[in-house]
Amino acid sequence: MVRSIIAIIPARGGSKGIPQKNIKNLWGKPLIAYTIEEALKSEYLDHVFVSTEDPDIAEISTEYGAQVIDRPSDLAEDASKTIDVILHAAEYLENAGIHPCVVVLLQPTSPLRNTEDINAAIRLFLDGECESVVSVCEPDHSPFWCFTLSGRYLQPLFDEKYDKIRRQDLPKVVMPNGAIYISSPESIRKYEGFYNEHVIPYHMPPERSVDIDTPLDFAIADVLIGNNIQK
Repeated sequence: MVRSIIAIIPARGGSKGIPQKNIKNLWGKPLIAYTIEEALKSEYLDHVFVSTEDPDIAEISTEYGAQVIDRPSDLAEDASKTIDVILHAAEYLENAGIHPCVVVLLQPTSPLRNTEDINAAIRLFLDGECESVVSVCEPDHSPFWCFTLSGRYLQPLFDEKYDKIRRQDLPKVVMPNGAIYISSPESIRKYEGFYNEHVIPYHMPPERSVDIDTPLDFAIADVLIGNNIQK
């Protein structure tokens, strides 16, 4: 039995914030094409799959060289969880005779993540004593300066002592940027996701950490990709 390293790109058609977001044109290419192209150039990935229920996304994904997994419509709803999509894809592939030893989740909403990021994150997983690798970046604003709402009033999320500490003296924090998640099928099933007690971060800079969820995110990605193209 051949064990392979695969990428799964989940891409449903029913985006509400940006209609048809995953195939929206971005500097002459559909958004999803950026992820497919970078994944196909990876020296580690044996297969690149797109999981979708949308025929237009399926057609475009095939044109750019990805293999398509037909996603059931009940896994393409607003409330559908990514973990369920991954588990469906893993079962689909195993039934087709493909038995991955490593699953790399690449969300199509991270068009600035490149092949070097993918390769480096996979190496980190293969070389590290971990069960998962998750890409991260530093947040724009420290959560130690954040508040919750208590009725009409602001309530510090953490101890009030942090209000008086300079940013550079605050505890260093990172946040998932949505670009890369890596684990084994066994760990994904065991923990029902990519998070467990042995997750190693793969650090990415903010300019490659844009995760498109809103029109503003799309506009930022448009500027950054335009700058890269025009260099």
